[in-house]
Amino acid sequence: MLIAFGLMGLILVGSNWAYHKLGLIPAETPQTSQQKKTDTSKAVTPLPNSTPGSLPGETKPATETPPSGDASVAPLATAANKQTWTVDTDVYHVVLSNEGAVVQSWTLKKYKDAAGKPIELVNQRGALKTAFPLALQFRGEGPSPLNKALWEPRPQGGGLSIEYDYSDGHTVAKKVIAFTQSTYLVQFSDEVKRDGAGLPHQISWRAGFGDMDVTNASSHVAAIRYDLKEDKLDRDAAKAAKNGPVYTDGSFSFVGLEDQYFTAVFLPPVDSTLKTTLLSDSVPTAYNATDDAFPGIAAGGEARNQLGMFVGPKEGNVLEAVNPNLSHVIDWGWFRIIAQPLFMILRVLQTQFIHNYGWSIIVLTLFINIALFPLKIMNLKSMRKMQVLQPQISKINDKYKGVGMSDPRSQQKQAEIMELYKAHGVNPMGGCLPMLIQMPFLFAFYKVLSVSVEMRHAPWLWVADLTQPEHFAIHILPLIMIVSSVLLQKMTPTPAGGDPNQQKMMQFMPVMMGIFFWNLSSGVVLYYLTSNLVGVAQQWFFNRTTPAMTKTTLIKDGRKKA
Repeated sequence: MLIAFGLMGLILVGSNWAYHKLGLIPAETPQTSQQKKTDTSKAVTPLPNSTPGSLPGETKPATETPPSGDASVAPLATAANKQTWTVDTDVYHVVLSNEGAVVQSWTLKKYKDAAGKPIELVNQRGALKTAFPLALQFRGEGPSPLNKALWEPRPQGGGLSIEYDYSDGHTVAKKVIAFTQSTYLVQFSDEVKRDGAGLPHQISWRAGFGDMDVTNASSHVAAIRYDLKEDKLDRDAAKAAKNGPVYTDGSFSFVGLEDQYFTAVFLPPVDSTLKTTLLSDSVPTAYNATDDAFPGIAAGGEARNQLGMFVGPKEGNVLEAVNPNLSHVIDWGWFRIIAQPLFMILRVLQTQFIHNYGWSIIVLTLFINIALFPLKIMNLKSMRKMQVLQPQISKINDKYKGVGMSDPRSQQKQAEIMELYKAHGVNPMGGCLPMLIQMPFLFAFYKVLSVSVEMRHAPWLWVADLTQPEHFAIHILPLIMIVSSVLLQKMTPTPAGGDPNQQKMMQFMPVMMGIFFWNLSSGVVLYYLTSNLVGVAQQWFFNRTTPAMTKTTLIKDGRKKA
């Protein structure tokens, strides 16, 4: 049990750090269904032509005639000064700039940051050092002058779309960005020509993405792409491009960036080849002045790119409505088969009955422990039997004292102990089964709290966010958990005559578990604490209703089973 608890703590504490910091994030398991083997990305339809609008202070081009292939007759199209354009939808507040025709700010109205403001997804401080989202990226070249040029804005579509044009007489470029009023989908198209010839290029989102006001923000950000040929989701940390840009071309369902709860991806047309570039940007954030490595991504590769964009939460039904493959960005991990049903039950409890995720965790934990109660009874009975047999086991140990594991007599020792267990109907592994069954639930709760955006910033009593450790200097839940573990340990029968050193080590287990859980999600600690309290009640009930077992009753019980 000591080894099991130690491994459990190491996995909980170390897995998240290792996955993100060391780039060990496992790829999604390939799907085998026929539906997943086809690209279900929605084709991006061309935006209809509309009458150009104008902005205050806008410089009109010399002519409205579209640029011809001859550079000598290409009209100039630039703005006289910097201008911003704001797009407000039911879900977005987006600020675009005509300097480079890029996004300066992209906030989600329905999701808040730690300060209670709509969350900003653009690392604005880092983008000043690299480039803002939707900037042009040319393979093998440095920063493009087009990203600093003043493009001519033409709002259209009732304020939900805007067209940017630029021409210096040789290079002609256009971008069209169209939003919808109530969804997280955006349509994007662009084209770049030089002296009439198309210039292949990519559209980038650099300097990281998502919530920068979290501990070690860079470790939560990854570049993602869904490979249709391999039928799997690939994730790359910034370190994958530490020696320079990494180019990956192929048939992808989507390509983009993600953090723990949000994602921004480019969605190419069906049956198209997409060229991508992974970059490592060493940049600061608004919350950390020290440069840190964040991944950046660029996608496209044609002279004229036409892409859909999804920028929003990792919410299952929202993602699947856009593209079934997109649901794989929710990384349920190895315990998907348990974590997903747990989350669905928590979601139902929260939305239909309890309306609080903290109390929903407590209720669900009660259900789990009640379901496991028969196994716990078996465990307690097994421990009682082991307690009665311990003097005889001690005699066998004394008989073979000094015998090493490699000594042939060690097998004789084990055979005698197993014969003793068999004679009295004792299963020496029976006590491990309930603990082994509980561990997947613990890992599953940890995963649910790590990837479910619905539970982000979910409060409970004094806990401000169940997905994070308590914000107080002294974490109350782990301390209560230690006290409950000590109480449960004292109520649980221990074999008499056991190894004194082992018993002393077990006395420190509650403290060790408290240390392991100190900086874990408050929701995980709440689950374990609730399990402890239920265990205390069950142990009290067992101690009160089950008479003390004697050697005589043990022998009778063994004969009965035989």
